[in-house]
Amino acid sequence: MNRPEPTREAALRRLTAFVPDAGKYAGRRNFDFGPDDRSNVSTLSPYLRTRLVTEKEVCLAVLERFARSTVDKFLQEVAWRTYWKGWLEMRPEVWSRYRLDLEQREHSPEHERAIRGETGIECFDFWVRELIETGYLHNHARMWFAGIWIFTLRLPWQMGADFFLRHLLDGDPASNTLSWRWVAGLHTTGKHYLARASNIKRFTGGRFDPAGQLDESAPALPPDGEFERRDLDFPENPRPGARLGQLLIPDDLTPIGMPQVESTAGWFPEDSRVLGDPSEKVVDFHRGALDDALSRTGGPRLRGRLSESVRDWATREKLDAIIMTRPTVGPWRDLFAGFDPGVPVHHFVSDWDRQLWPHATAGFFRLKKRLPKFFDALVSGQRSLF
Repeated sequence: MNRPEPTREAALRRLTAFVPDAGKYAGRRNFDFGPDDRSNVSTLSPYLRTRLVTEKEVCLAVLERFARSTVDKFLQEVAWRTYWKGWLEMRPEVWSRYRLDLEQREHSPEHERAIRGETGIECFDFWVRELIETGYLHNHARMWFAGIWIFTLRLPWQMGADFFLRHLLDGDPASNTLSWRWVAGLHTTGKHYLARASNIKRFTGGRFDPAGQLDESAPALPPDGEFERRDLDFPENPRPGARLGQLLIPDDLTPIGMPQVESTAGWFPEDSRVLGDPSEKVVDFHRGALDDALSRTGGPRLRGRLSESVRDWATREKLDAIIMTRPTVGPWRDLFAGFDPGVPVHHFVSDWDRQLWPHATAGFFRLKKRLPKFFDALVSGQRSLF
């Protein structure tokens, strides 16, 4: 698998190439044919993570060619990412608890062997190398990997989630953290995911067969407490008449496109450790995605400390206020906790998120049952999708 180019043009090329095969997605999606053959999946996730291309654009492109019933499974997979985000927005303590637990974990020889791909479990060790070298794993392989990490290697799920988030180009704090918790049996209490040798053999086309190497009967991890669900607090998307600047960050590069925007700039930390110390590949992709977005707006990438560099830009451009997509729960939200650019900051939340996040209160099914009406309304061009 070639490393994806961090540009919107590349995202649209990939979308165009995938759309004709979207009707076959449901029957082929679970097969991991290896890094040299991703023809059965879209591989759009790094672009969706940064929103170089949006969920709405992807779903509409597929629905222009196929009836909804034909591509339901693909549409649901796109919606899963939104579900995870909405669920975590309502329970931010899950993220803060995860980060605190991670800080308290000590690296062990077993952990070091695992992240070097030296466990002796051929498929697992292969996926470690694939992840590090490409920044990607097939979704089924991610589930097998997490199941082996937690229940066969008996390593802390938090350290596995951190390993993924450091290396996945599409690494999303919500999807990643909550998917690891789901595999462990913590997201849906008592329901966990065990990697099974027969399943791996079948869906890798016989490339791997770890028969006798996996714990296929381990119980779910014990519950780790209750997390209070908060109400979503959507800001009013602003329509100020003042001189407005737009600030872009790779957490969401959607251009807001308000006519009042007089200037656009982007910011990326010079020391990526403040984002959890992601790999060089992840940093390069996200910084490149930001630079691509800025190349289409004509704005600079600001350097230096966050508040100071944005304040200097706002002063130079004589801005009265700044608008930006509100960072979602995760490293970017943490980074902006003390943000003070010296002018008011208006946060923007997309219609897509506003419509779907409120239905991520429990399991995915609650949101899933609303998707047919949602997508029918999307195709018809209705602004209110429910």
